[in-house]
Amino acid sequence: MSRGIYELINEAQLKKYAELAVRAGVNLQKNQLLIIHSDIQNATFARLIQTAAYEAGASNVCIDWTDEQSTKEFYLHAADSVIDHFPDWQAARFKEWDDAGAAYIHIISENLEVFNKVPKERINRFQKASRTKLRNYYAKIRSHEVRWCLLAVPSVEWATKVFPNLSKEEALQSLWKLILQGARADGKNPIKDWESHNRAFESRKKFLNESQFESLHFTNRRGTDLSVGLPENHLYIGGGVKDKNGVSFFPNIPTEEIFTAPHKNKVNGKLVGTKPLIYRGSVIDEFYLIFKDGRITDYYAAKGQEVLRNLIETDEGSHYLGEIALVSNKSPLAQADTLFYNTLFDENTSCHIGIGNASPSNIHNGIDQSEEELKEAGLNTSLLSVNVTFGTEDMKVVGIKEGGTEVLLMKDGDFQF
Repeated sequence: MSRGIYELINEAQLKKYAELAVRAGVNLQKNQLLIIHSDIQNATFARLIQTAAYEAGASNVCIDWTDEQSTKEFYLHAADSVIDHFPDWQAARFKEWDDAGAAYIHIISENLEVFNKVPKERINRFQKASRTKLRNYYAKIRSHEVRWCLLAVPSVEWATKVFPNLSKEEALQSLWKLILQGARADGKNPIKDWESHNRAFESRKKFLNESQFESLHFTNRRGTDLSVGLPENHLYIGGGVKDKNGVSFFPNIPTEEIFTAPHKNKVNGKLVGTKPLIYRGSVIDEFYLIFKDGRITDYYAAKGQEVLRNLIETDEGSHYLGEIALVSNKSPLAQADTLFYNTLFDENTSCHIGIGNASPSNIHNGIDQSEEELKEAGLNTSLLSVNVTFGTEDMKVVGIKEGGTEVLLMKDGDFQF
């Protein structure tokens, strides 16, 4: 990526964004290893994060470079035997990093067109092979055993998709503005702004965790009528979370969600998607899901039906939910009233579900429980974890306690507590 994209933003603000990722995102500790996952097009920002990490006392900063154009060629032309195989040496890298106590920062920059000509089944096969081989790594990510942070920078392709009627430069400037605004990184002291942001999270999580609702009921005029049963001793997390050593960090920048794990077998009703779901470079739009006893029993998408089918058919666990998230429509991202064509941003504009794996962190002492104990408690397991947005401006959410007592949690898409 040319440096011109970064000349569209104040350099001091960009450095603050990089520092936010290091000091609040992963909360890097002195003498800790940091791994930065970045495409080569985002080299400028990756190096700023590297500098910020060394200033924070990192023992070493390893940038794990990727190249989406090379990845496209791999998907198109690699032998079938290679597509179905994830190399042991790749998995060994992650194990060595984990054993060294590494933190991970992932820089994303959406490009929906890059894999258009790639057969989706080849992408699905390789992704399934990689997730199977890296199962332990992803388990540590999901349980917050290791600290990680996902954040974004714009690209020409992404910006012009979000703002098709603007020139390239105007689109990039507009997307930069929304990314920094949504990430609460556009102020004089983003780290302090995030401390304040997290205090609001803590207050709401405390209320929800003390209430221990048996279920949540979601309704709106779009057709969503969904009952989500919750496990006993469930925990809501969001905003800042803690790793196995009690060190706080923010997995997502931006983040506006408070989420927990549904009971695998207690989700019933209909969910109507409200924003396109971007899955492995493909778009799923105008879709709904039907649930019975937790399982997705029917589904339809006007666009991307085959992609939606492949998603749901990933494994047995991908027929069930692993997450239910409450998000206010008053957040900076929601108020932008923009379709970002990116899950990290679009999911933080309204309520959403997570198809697939549940986090052990969403149940009391879950990190210390065995897979069998978590299954017994009602938590779902899957290779997949994909969030689907279904919130609206008229969304109503009611918490139902044991005995049937109802508490209004959200009205017109905003928190009531």
